Amino acid sequence: MNERVERDVKWMELLPPTPSYEKMNTFMNWQQFYRVEESFISNLERFNEHVAHDQLGQLINFIQNHQEGNLCVKNYLISISGLVTRQLVHKRLEPSEAFSFNVVCDSIIEQKLVEDNAYDVAGELIEFYMYVLREREPAQLLHETVNAVINYIDSNLLEFLTVEGIADRFKVSTSHLSRIFREHTGVTLVEYINIRKVEEAQYYLRFSTKRISEISDEFHFCNQSYFTRIFKKYTGETPRRFRNSLNRNFFKYEIKPQLL
Repeated sequence: MNERVERDVKWMELLPPTPSYEKMNTFMNWQQFYRVEESFISNLERFNEHVAHDQLGQLINFIQNHQEGNLCVKNYLISISGLVTRQLVHKRLEPSEAFSFNVVCDSIIEQKLVEDNAYDVAGELIEFYMYVLREREPAQLLHETVNAVINYIDSNLLEFLTVEGIADRFKVSTSHLSRIFREHTGVTLVEYINIRKVEEAQYYLRFSTKRISEISDEFHFCNQSYFTRIFKKYTGETPRRFRNSLNRNFFKYEIKPQLL
């Protein structure tokens, strides 16, 4: 036995002699566990969602087989969320944003994890990881102003957006902006604003405890009834049904460049 393995085995002997630790296999199994964990983080970064989902399931299964009680799974999910947060700090988010991300992850775990639903909660966490990790690609249509407008809308979805306000910002008339936007995207400017708000609202419904009326207000819909009507138009479900559904298919819109 080499020195490192011997040292690790001695360290494990310091653990309390409880039945849970007696279930552990060899040190190599724990090596494999951490290799899967590293691969899981890597697959998240590559947006290999299905592979990452399977791997997190393997990690949870390993914890359940080697540790007794739901608390160990809960602690592990909190731990893995911390690892994802650190990756975000290195590559994508400001520290304050990463902290908020970690708080939301912990809230999902605290509020939703109960006996026998660890895999469902893990699925929700992966959805949230992907939502934050996946940066929306800048628009690359043939019209520079239309691209700039799309990027502006995508970055300001919680602002009060109007055709008049956007036209004024980009120093064009409302009629000209409306015309070129529809010509290059196939949808009206108002439609695109509503589509993007519905896309984003899905994540508020899934991952926050805010009331539907609060979410409607945050996205500046005139009232909750209008929000419900627009949300159902694009997703096929009311906000309440979407929030309570086990279906994890999120509505996602892709602009199809028009042939001019």
